[in-house]
Parts: sequence; structure tokens; C-alpha cells
Amino acid sequence: MAVTEKKYQLGTAENQEFLQDVRDGLLSFGHQFPSPGGSSYYLGDDGTPWKDRNRETWITSRMTHVYSIGSMLGHEGSEALADAALKGLRGELHDDQNGGWYAGLTKDNEIVPTKQCYAHAFVILAASSGVLAGREGAAELLKDALALYDLRFWNEEEGLSCDTWNTEFTELDSYRGLNANMHSVEAFLAAADVTGDEKYRVRAGRIIDRVLIWAKDNNWRIPEHFSSDWVPDLECNKDRPDDQFKPYGATPGHGIEWARLITQWALSTYKEDKAGAAPYIEAAENLYNRAVADAWNADGAPGICYTTDWNGKPVVHDRMHWTLAEAINTSSVLFHVTDNEKYAADYAEFMKYLDEKVLDHVNGSWFHQLDRENNLLETVWPGKSDIYHALQATLIPYYAPGLSIAVAVKKQAR
Repeated sequence: MAVTEKKYQLGTAENQEFLQDVRDGLLSFGHQFPSPGGSSYYLGDDGTPWKDRNRETWITSRMTHVYSIGSMLGHEGSEALADAALKGLRGELHDDQNGGWYAGLTKDNEIVPTKQCYAHAFVILAASSGVLAGREGAAELLKDALALYDLRFWNEEEGLSCDTWNTEFTELDSYRGLNANMHSVEAFLAAADVTGDEKYRVRAGRIIDRVLIWAKDNNWRIPEHFSSDWVPDLECNKDRPDDQFKPYGATPGHGIEWARLITQWALSTYKEDKAGAAPYIEAAENLYNRAVADAWNADGAPGICYTTDWNGKPVVHDRMHWTLAEAINTSSVLFHVTDNEKYAADYAEFMKYLDEKVLDHVNGSWFHQLDRENNLLETVWPGKSDIYHALQATLIPYYAPGLSIAVAVKKQAR
């Protein structure tokens, strides 16, 4: 049955008002994240910090990003919150001895070991948004983050990024993964948009070209885990299928997220060349449609399953909030680019599901994990760690799809 309520329909004043309310609630929900040193506390169910958990660099970076955007949107208090997170990234989370950023700090301010590509990509994103928002120290942070990433994580010969070093940058783990590369694409596109250095957009395209070969060879289900020489490991973590960062099988939410990033890259690379962009838009549609067909409402209840096997059968039926956020983003972007009403209909379904199941109308933010019957579950994602995915889903549907979201907001800010 088609969703007819205007509140859920893309392009209506009612939908924009709905997203504005959700956005305001998210930005207010996150106000308690900064620790005294600036690194981000993990937020609990009602936004109260869980101070016994590690303060992660990737979460701190996300909070820098969202409150930099918040400052450009005029959300009260955003400047101070962005500055607090930047303090954390420039201070206690930075490894002054070995360079780069720690994975995080424990509640006792001990270093969480390893240096993660995933976290460093988010530092680039954070610094890029901070520059746009005019925050002090952001330009220096961006320069440092790009230089460090170029030195330690980017492999120019392969056109891909490695994943994890030890803290001292002396031992490189043999694991290679696409989650870190996906967020590197996001970071590279932001860096290119903010600095004007097109080598980062070119890099994003090199990653995308590799990913599309793997995806096409695998029925548009993207392998996630690889050996050091980039051979897919399709059985990785079969005994731990709901691993927080390395789950077994295909992750439909990542197929959906890749589709949006590929579209953004294609539109920004082939600005006046529709023929050049066309095969990438088609590939993005294939990724999105495969993921939605496999995972949306796959077990008799609305929601997108976390993972499937390589035939598209659900493995972990839980619904993660970030997957819905990306589905909202990508369905809207593909509608804007293709004018195919299917994507607008999908968007309305996702909006309805958000309102009815995933929005926490009592304590704020979005429930981060629900089970196959859409009951609250906290085995993988207890609490509500940050507001990055959810906030972007209130913005991307109404901003230029060829621009990084912070840049798009900056261009429209009054």
C-alpha cells in the first residue's frame, strides 16, 4: 500500500517540517557529549554520557562534524560544542609522539591501542566541516590529518587504503576492509570540496572503481573483508556474524551507503558530462536495489536486516539505525538524479518506519538497534553513541547531491 501521508513524502512542506523537528531534537540530544578534555563521551539512551565507556576518536570526529553543521544551521550552542570536540582532536586524542590519533581513551585516560584508518577518515571529515564553520584550529587540523593519512594509510599503487596499524606505526595489520575505505571516500570528497585539491576526488574515484568490480562480480553484494593483497574473505567472522565493525556476509546498509557516495562522486566529477556519470549512477542503482530487495521487510516486518549471506538470505535480522538513515539519504538522492518514482515511494516508506518504530519520541534521538520484530535490542549498539548518521538523514534529502553535506549546508546557510 502506498504511503499517502504528506508528512512522509519527499518534497512536501510537511516532510521538511518533520525533518526540521527531528534535526532540532537530535542536535539538542547530543549536547552532553564533551568530556573535560573535549573527547566525546558515548551517549546513553536519554543523552546522558556513559562515562565508563571509552571516548573514541571516531565518535569525537562525528560530533565535530555535526556541530559544525549545527553552527551553520543556527542551532544554539553548536559553536562551543564543535570547539570542544576540536579541542579533543587537537589535544588528548592526538599522539604527539608517533603522530596520528589514538583509537580512543579509556575512562581512566589510558590509550586505546592501534591507529585506525576508519577513525582517521573521520578526523578529515571533522576538520573539513570545522573549516567551513570557521572554527579555530580546524584548518591546522585538516592539514595535519591529510598529511598523516597520506603517509600512513593511502596506498597510491593499489588505489586503496590499508586498515589498522599498531599505536607506534611500526606494524601494519594484514586485514584490509571496505568500511574504512567507504568512509575514506566520504572524507576525500569533503576534503576536495573544502580545499579545492582534486587529487582527493580522484582518489575517491579509484576506490570506487575497485569496489564496483568486486560488487558486480558478486551480484551487487559488496565483499567487506579482504587479505593484505585484496583477496575477498567471504567467510570472515562467520562464527561472529553480528560483529560491530566486521560482520559476516554482506551488509546491505553499506551497499546503500556506497550507492549514495558513488552518486555524489559521479555528479561532482562529471558535472557537465551526463554520459560520463551514467554508468556510475546505474551502478549505484544496482547496489541500492539489490540491498533493499535483500533486506527491507525480508522477514515479515518493516526494517532493513543488518546482514545477509551471499545469496541475499538474512543472517542477522536486527535493524541498525544507521542503515535506515542511509536508506533515507540514498532513496532521496536517486530520486533527484533519476526522477524514478520508485525511489520517492521507498523514501516515504522509510520515513513512515522512522516515525513509527525508530524515532524515540520519549527520550530523543533514534533507537540504535531493534530486533526483527522492532523491539529495542542493545547487544551490538547499546545506548545512542552519536547523532551523525541520523542528523545527515535530516539534511541530505533536501541538499545538492553532488556536494558534501557540510559544503551544501554552507552554500545554503543564510
